[in-house]
Amino acid sequence: MAAPTSDVEDPAPAPRFRTGGMVPSAWALPDVLPTDRLSATGMARPAVREPLRRIASWRNVLTVAALWVTIAALFGVASWLDHPLGYASLFVLMGPMFARLAILGHEAAHRLLFRNKKANDLVGRWLLDYPAFVPFDVYRRVHFAHHKDEFGPNEPDIPLYAGYPVPAASWRRKLLRDATGSSGWKNLKPLFTSWKSKPARPVVARIWATQLVLWAVIWIGTGHGWLYPLCWLGPWLTVWRVLNRLRAIAEHGGMERSKDRRRTTHHIRQSWAARFWIVPYRTGWHLAHHTDMGVPWRNLPAYHQELVDSGWVTEAYVYPSYWQFWKACASA
Repeated sequence: MAAPTSDVEDPAPAPRFRTGGMVPSAWALPDVLPTDRLSATGMARPAVREPLRRIASWRNVLTVAALWVTIAALFGVASWLDHPLGYASLFVLMGPMFARLAILGHEAAHRLLFRNKKANDLVGRWLLDYPAFVPFDVYRRVHFAHHKDEFGPNEPDIPLYAGYPVPAASWRRKLLRDATGSSGWKNLKPLFTSWKSKPARPVVARIWATQLVLWAVIWIGTGHGWLYPLCWLGPWLTVWRVLNRLRAIAEHGGMERSKDRRRTTHHIRQSWAARFWIVPYRTGWHLAHHTDMGVPWRNLPAYHQELVDSGWVTEAYVYPSYWQFWKACASA
């Protein structure tokens, strides 16, 4: 899952995008499917798939509520401390909070947050995506194109994923653009320019209305009107862009077009630190998500274990840590 991202690197010679630079060796991808539990594509057979596809609606209600309570508490504690270190901590910690809004918004885009479709889309729009400056319905359409044919001719995110590994200097430039707000501004700018488009105007108006409400709530709740631009908009433009890139590249960076999802999607061993900062809500089990995008987030580890037990996912395919993966990304 990648949040809408702009990633313009120096002009490249034809072909426009280089792919496949980080695909695992063939010996790490054994041909062991189908089995009595998995089909030839890795999708679970009906009896196995049925429990894996159950949506825990009420538990997800609590998850969304807990996220917003956490965000409110972070702003409340920072304003109560009223100290530069408190505001600096809020600025940094809002990066992982935006990651959580994005991941739950991604779940809603897949219609996997709640069994009730109207509730799923209502929460997905107004409590998850609009607060994070994401046009929910546009994102859903673009994201489904990503799932339909990763790295294919209509892949919307290929500028973000292609070209890896890159030289270390290029890797640093990308992260610097993210950290300084350059990438964030490229993502925010369309919400200003889209006012010229009559079809886009209603969605843009809803997003900005949501932001004004958030600004008012933060101002009234803390007594500091400047906290919204500093610690809501600011982290979205900077910290979140860095985390979003690190996660997105860890999902598909350097892979290639293939019906074998092990050649389109990475799997990296999960740690508590990674789950806190960049891959909350079990989104780090991304191979399982792409093998069957109808499995809700809570069930991805169980589904991944099915892939491991079948012999389809091997130790040679799995990166031992995100840090080692990112080092490999910058090894060209």
